[in-house]
Amino acid sequence: MRATAVRRTALAAAAASLALLASACGGSDSDAKGDGGASGAKDDASAKPAAVKGLSSAELEKVSLEQGDVAGHKISKTGPEDILQPGAVTADKKECEPLGFAFYGVKRGTPVGNAGRKVVEEPKKDESADPADALAGMLDITSSLVTLASYDGDGAVKSMAELRDSAAKCTGGFTLSMKGEKQEITSLTEEKATGGEEALAWGLRMGEGEESVPFKLVSIRQGGTIATFFSFNLGKTGEKAEFELPTAVIDAQVGKLG
Repeated sequence: MRATAVRRTALAAAAASLALLASACGGSDSDAKGDGGASGAKDDASAKPAAVKGLSSAELEKVSLEQGDVAGHKISKTGPEDILQPGAVTADKKECEPLGFAFYGVKRGTPVGNAGRKVVEEPKKDESADPADALAGMLDITSSLVTLASYDGDGAVKSMAELRDSAAKCTGGFTLSMKGEKQEITSLTEEKATGGEEALAWGLRMGEGEESVPFKLVSIRQGGTIATFFSFNLGKTGEKAEFELPTAVIDAQVGKLG
């Protein structure tokens, strides 16, 4: 996969986030509970009663991130161009499709409510840096597509189990087709996230060698609501490139879920 194609992949993950980045570059106005873990649910999570009433889309909007909730980040609502529809994402291995759906906010199961946000870290200003360093600093920011989905009954528990099972079967890599453009997921590694009643996290790479790009996927369940975070950093490219989970964003969103 060429470097240009990999960067197109990153842009596709949250297409409108570069507009936010441009705004951020011009200047800005302005304990999650549980010990979770990358392995996911607490031992008794799936045994909980199914008497759960999911939140409507309007109710999810009230508990979604808003500008000012995370210091040093630009936050805006997602639009139709940011969340892909079923059928727009497929995988060469059917069992890997739940992961691909989670990347791009595609609905899984039968949620009764949905909401989404684009969250872009503001670049740190360094007046003393030379132009090359300043440009690198502007690119070294983490952008996240944050989606909320709420389910009645045990729908959220089942959705998390589906995602966990999908990851277990797809660690060796797979190919996604996003609106006809193929994207090679070359590795998938479990990471650790905390918060909510269940927490799942992975680091993954698209592409190979010096043209590869790291991404992060985190999914956290609180009651009947699942918050999913798909993150990338345009300044990180290459076989050894890495970046941290957007913990401030995750903690702020999980905190608003109660």
